[in-house]
Amino acid sequence: MTTLPNGHYIDDAPYDPDENLSALDRKDMDAPAWQLVWRRFRRHKLGLIAGLFLLVSYLLLPVAGFIAPYTANERSAEYLYHPPQAIHLFHEGALIGPFVYPTTGQADLVNFRWQYETDTDRPMRLQMFCEGGAYKLLGFIPSDTHLFCAPEGATVFLLGSDRLGRDVFSRILYGAQLSLTVGLIGITVSFVLGIFFGSIAGYFGGKTDWIINRAIEILRSLPELPLWLALSAAVPSNWGPVAVFFIISIILGILDWPGLARAVRSKFLSLREEEYVRAAEMMGAKPGRVIRRHLLPNFMSHLIASATLSIPAMILGETALSFLGLGLRAPAVSWGVMLNDAQNLASIEIYPWTAIPMLPIIIVVLAFNFLGDGLRDSLDPYKS
Repeated sequence: MTTLPNGHYIDDAPYDPDENLSALDRKDMDAPAWQLVWRRFRRHKLGLIAGLFLLVSYLLLPVAGFIAPYTANERSAEYLYHPPQAIHLFHEGALIGPFVYPTTGQADLVNFRWQYETDTDRPMRLQMFCEGGAYKLLGFIPSDTHLFCAPEGATVFLLGSDRLGRDVFSRILYGAQLSLTVGLIGITVSFVLGIFFGSIAGYFGGKTDWIINRAIEILRSLPELPLWLALSAAVPSNWGPVAVFFIISIILGILDWPGLARAVRSKFLSLREEEYVRAAEMMGAKPGRVIRRHLLPNFMSHLIASATLSIPAMILGETALSFLGLGLRAPAVSWGVMLNDAQNLASIEIYPWTAIPMLPIIIVVLAFNFLGDGLRDSLDPYKS
């Protein structure tokens, strides 16, 4: 320790840059980027919960037929507009396992509605791992085993039945396979087109940029809903559900790419003047390599957040088209097709459970928005 004439002290010990850093600070400095993103994302509770919910939802899609007690179009002609049923465990104070009470229905010709009476004296246990309607496990394995089934002489309509006696709960599970997948296919098409045209316009500029920008402006100036209707109406009515599903997915992707292309273009216009890009070009790197190895990685955080925020728009687009009868059609099952069956407001007033398919749409869209917000905040390098 050296004393100066003004009374101040100078420490003669060598300077240690890590002296004032805590163990956690040093750990953060040595951690890879993905670990820092994960730490920030864990603090975003809504985003974390939404991400876990969506992960579980997509993992359940291949086994939806196993979880559903009925097949998608299985009808019970004697149980039209059956109200939701509860699964009970106790009967008169005794534990007898999961069971339902049988119901009998009759038409009320005075109020023009179906009425059901529950026989609470006869508990009927559910059948577990039972044989039921045929479906394809994982999309290609034929199976008829279900997690649970209604006992003989009773029903198990957890969310009620619709106008044809089909189980709403089972149809929601089957509908998720199409409604959730359409967003992934649509966003893939959108990202391929958006990144391709946006990167070309931003990197090369000039006439290429001008032509692509004019095409983007033309597409964005067209009214969205009438354009959807026109393209969907052009799909031949004799096409099968699978073909219509892929066409609808591609249409949604094609109409969504201009916004992403414009964002990619603006980012590339600023990044292409950076020194590392110029260095790569001087070393002989071709434009494709520069875009793929140097420009896109610096824009990846925005792309990931943009994808999670765009998927809900795809889901809502398919729902809107199917609701209007111009998207997926029966016998295909999606949430939009189910809502198309529930357009009669008088029926919804009498049988409100027929509008339940809109709840998973709301929940999934909110979950994607929360996840997108969490990823956007976590991937932002300027946020601690």
